[in-house]
Amino acid sequence: MDLLYIDKAIPNAGELKEIIPGIFWLRMPLPFDLDHINLYLIDDGDAGYALIDTGISTAKVESLWNDICSRLDKPISKVIVTHLHPDHIGMAGFLVEKFRVPFYMSHAEYFTARALSAGPRGASDWQDDEYLAMCGMSEDYIGKAKARRSSSPGLSQVIRPIPIQFERLQAGDLLQIGNSNWRVHIGRGHSPEHVCLYNEETKILISGDHVLPGISPNIGVYSTEPNANTLKMYLETLPPFLNLPADTLVLPSHKQPFYGLHQRINELMSHHKAHLKNLTEFCESGKTIQSCLKVLFKRDLNEHNMFFAIAEAFSHLNYLYFEGYCSRDKNEHGQYIFTSIKQF
Repeated sequence: MDLLYIDKAIPNAGELKEIIPGIFWLRMPLPFDLDHINLYLIDDGDAGYALIDTGISTAKVESLWNDICSRLDKPISKVIVTHLHPDHIGMAGFLVEKFRVPFYMSHAEYFTARALSAGPRGASDWQDDEYLAMCGMSEDYIGKAKARRSSSPGLSQVIRPIPIQFERLQAGDLLQIGNSNWRVHIGRGHSPEHVCLYNEETKILISGDHVLPGISPNIGVYSTEPNANTLKMYLETLPPFLNLPADTLVLPSHKQPFYGLHQRINELMSHHKAHLKNLTEFCESGKTIQSCLKVLFKRDLNEHNMFFAIAEAFSHLNYLYFEGYCSRDKNEHGQYIFTSIKQF
């Protein structure tokens, strides 16, 4: 059975579209293959509107926000960010400063965002090079990646300065917006402590990137923590959402709002388990992470996509290693070699 998308036209960039009374859907553009992010405004009574996620920091998005703010009948009263990625947190500092309002995130997301946006602050990048070598990338690729890092301003280019104060969101918390309470649920794997919000009265879940229709969120292992088991975190924090009602309306960060939460969770679980099975078959003779990309991705990968694809493959292979399905050794070139011990 296909997911059931809501019977609403997709809003144009910067356009507000009411989903149910008091909840508005808007989209902001992204300069990637995935060219949009969904944001949500929730009526917060006399205080104004609570905002869920903010868009990436670009001149275009700032212009759209200035236009939206000029048209709103009330100010923004709260800025709530589901997780640290630039398309979600990018304009948070701008909006918190503009309206002088509270800023809500989970603890791990807030401080990780602060750290990453601050950049290396003079720290050596040899571990970034080592990470790419572990993944089996060529010396030419590593050299070009190093050159890009040295010439790039980093995340500060797409994230406004993050507010120095925040309100912590924790699993189980109730966040009051207007006359409604939203329960905090935490997902992991895509990011450290991803916030989702559920309203029991309306049976609406704001899922961020944790549960997406049509695409799966990136579950990656990056140079900051090469021994992470992020896929295990994701597979462990998906099933609890099956405890929410089957007829929950899901408001995701990408694609369209939909019904079919349970079905989508089961699809995502099956998707990753199929990848794990295919990888154990492929790695019967030892393989590098780079050589496994063709098992997971059937399309050509551009420079931007390659960064995430490597991390995604690493997360799957680390899962197999830590769960005892593969061995993991390092060859004379510093490359990890994964070899199946048993089938998934």
